[in-house]
Amino acid sequence: MYEEFYGLREKPFSILPDPEFLYWGRAHSMAFAMLEYGILNQAGFTVITGEVGCGKTTLVRHLLNNIGDNITVGLISNTENDPRELLQWVLHSFDQPFEGASHVANYAALQRFCEEQHARGRRSALIVDEAQNLGSGALEQLRMLSNINTEKHQLLQLIVVGQPELKTLLQRPELRQFAQRVSSDFHLGPLGYREVVGYIDHRLAIAGQHLPLFSDEAIEAIYEFSKGIPRIVNILCDTALVYGFSGHAREISRSIVEDVINDKREHGVFEVDADKSYPRNVDVLAR
Repeated sequence: MYEEFYGLREKPFSILPDPEFLYWGRAHSMAFAMLEYGILNQAGFTVITGEVGCGKTTLVRHLLNNIGDNITVGLISNTENDPRELLQWVLHSFDQPFEGASHVANYAALQRFCEEQHARGRRSALIVDEAQNLGSGALEQLRMLSNINTEKHQLLQLIVVGQPELKTLLQRPELRQFAQRVSSDFHLGPLGYREVVGYIDHRLAIAGQHLPLFSDEAIEAIYEFSKGIPRIVNILCDTALVYGFSGHAREISRSIVEDVINDKREHGVFEVDADKSYPRNVDVLAR
């Protein structure tokens, strides 16, 4: 819609987890370092937690795009709190049959699969995204899978990714055995103000525009409202570009961003402080 007007090859602020647009702030760099460490050092469990919209899934996608050819990866992205079905989901993620078999038979099938991969010089890694949806019982079932190993080799590595509720869940007394098997972990937080500046510039450059489109004051408003959450930054920037395009504004000013925020407060689904409203930018909307 606005791409040609602003000299862009594509939309720079899509909320889809596209690794091409990944911005390497300090927190994202550290989180990915923990993921790489877990893979390269054959850690039993790697746990990455973070706020909603901070880019956890994007990091997972980047890992999948850059993982070694000698690693077979299973990905579970739709988790449910049902311990009875977890093993079936694991086998499904590795494209292994599971229907109509007992829990014991499925466990034996998974162990056999991992042993066969190891015999071929390959490693197996299971990534569980949105793991905050798993309850204590399902997480305990997941822990039991880490027993699939030899004396010197971890045949199945497990990477668990989830929202802050996962971190709280793993601190429960009944999950202390799980927590004790975590070899590497990191909590991914929001971006700082300078990182939000770099984040916006980075995504614009990837989309083909190396000149700034947002004024400093506009970015300040975006940071204030988003609190540094990348997904909210994307939504604000994308909507502001639509508003700017409709008003033929070559630069996105703070007043345009404030209009977006006011409309989000009045008509959208985001929580906004009741006293954090801004005067309407009537002139820009009328252009």
